[in-house]
Amino acid sequence: MMIFEALRLSHDIQRDLSERLVQTSGDSSERKELFAQLKHELWVHSVAEERHFYIPLMGDDSGVDLSRHAIAEHHEMDEMVEALEETDPSSPSWLAQARKLSDKVHHHLQEEEHKFFQMAGKLLSEQQKRQLAGAYLGAYEVMKAEHA
Repeated sequence: MMIFEALRLSHDIQRDLSERLVQTSGDSSERKELFAQLKHELWVHSVAEERHFYIPLMGDDSGVDLSRHAIAEHHEMDEMVEALEETDPSSPSWLAQARKLSDKVHHHLQEEEHKFFQMAGKLLSEQQKRQLAGAYLGAYEVMKAEHA
């Protein structure tokens, strides 16, 4: 498996969770559970992705700006998650904020898959793509289990 396929596995989970989250209403157990799952998935994925995709890309001058942009978007999503945690789940503003987060998640994943992956594909060797996939998946699985 190549790094891009490995990353897409989590991307698909993030899309699904964020789409389901914005369908919830009120201070429901479903809303709390989906938010907890999305928060966890975003955190585990971003840490593993930064370590095993973006930091290696920063080794090449042409990968620096792309990596910084993606990491900045991860930080923006972290802040959006924190804002949601501080908002009453039954308030109308909670859903509005959740929609913004969902939009940001979708934008970020689209940009990664249709822009960043193409650029990274030119910067990384086939061997690096396979090695990074293994390193990413290993870190992802460990963190997902440890922080469940």
